[in-house]
Amino acid sequence: LSLKFGDIGNLKGLVIRFLLTTSYYQLSIQNWFNLHRLQLVYNHSVQATFNATRIYAPASYSYHGEHVSSLRRYDALLVPSSANDLSKLWEVTFIDFQIQGFNVQEGHFAYAKDCASFFSPAILMGLVMSLILLLVLAYALHMLIHLKSLDRLYECKASPAYFAKMRDNDIGDEKEPLRSSGNESYELRNQQFCKIYI
Repeated sequence: LSLKFGDIGNLKGLVIRFLLTTSYYQLSIQNWFNLHRLQLVYNHSVQATFNATRIYAPASYSYHGEHVSSLRRYDALLVPSSANDLSKLWEVTFIDFQIQGFNVQEGHFAYAKDCASFFSPAILMGLVMSLILLLVLAYALHMLIHLKSLDRLYECKASPAYFAKMRDNDIGDEKEPLRSSGNESYELRNQQFCKIYI
């Protein structure tokens, strides 16, 4: 696939040539096309050659990328073919790049396969938030597992100054004089007490 620009300044017959290949993959059960190489031709000779990486799509689709470039800040999908080539002297950047080499119908691009990276900012933020939520959940489960129940037995006995209302006929059975040499005192046999469980 060739883009011919003609004469631009000192460049005679500038052509950007895309070498596309197609192959069949059994796993996806369809043909895929791949941008194999990009060549810059001017003055009727090839001056620079770049190997393309990760530029592929199903043969019935087109490929779309926001930036296809030889610069590292744009992920460097175009790599100079050799160290001795003049490609290192060139910087090539396509903005809003879309290409389809096969199965073009009515001169329009087919559905585009975008070149979004696996770790886009939105995906990375989602992973970070998921990790934070997992840590909060793990901390909550840890606290629930190690929660100790208060199984102390609290016994509060009735105050000696408090006596429940008793019948007159049971007073003799309830009280028994203590033997002592001094004043007469009584002991309460049926002491009321309560147990509190928490």
